[in-house]
Amino acid sequence: MVVMEIKGRKLSLLIKEEDIKRRVKELAREIADDFSLKEPPVVVGLLKGAFVFTADLVRHFDFHVHVDFLWVSSYGSSMESSGSIKIVKDLDCEIEGRDVLLVDDILDTGLTLKEIKEFLSLKSPRTLKTCVLLDKRENRKVDIEADYVGFQVPDMFLVGYGLDWAELGRNLRGIYAVASS
Repeated sequence: MVVMEIKGRKLSLLIKEEDIKRRVKELAREIADDFSLKEPPVVVGLLKGAFVFTADLVRHFDFHVHVDFLWVSSYGSSMESSGSIKIVKDLDCEIEGRDVLLVDDILDTGLTLKEIKEFLSLKSPRTLKTCVLLDKRENRKVDIEADYVGFQVPDMFLVGYGLDWAELGRNLRGIYAVASS
């Protein structure tokens, strides 16, 4: 069902808000089962797209966590990844010897997640796991998989629940596909 438009393009609901809430809660349980919890893990959200997902995810943990954000850019205002990332803001906390969960909104080509994972690995965390809300497997350009995945999605441009198109659509409660023209 078409519910609205962004930049003159129609949006179609792909994942309902209720389904997102249910899956985020399930992911939090899966992640909690895997962490040792000797000390609070560091949850690293990738700005800006993963801020909503990161907030909802950590609120479902029944243990303490440290939350930090890494701001990277690979899309700019276009609908396709540029293939290279720029670190706009690095972490504020030290992760050496810590358990780290890297949270991203979408695993698309894999280039951003691979580069950020390599970047964080240089900081010597004890463990480094990855969690993505959405996974577009068919669009992968590098060999990388997330440890935790919310939903498999088709190769479509998506907005909502933190994902945007030139800063529009982040506040939508569901995930919407943007019509190609």
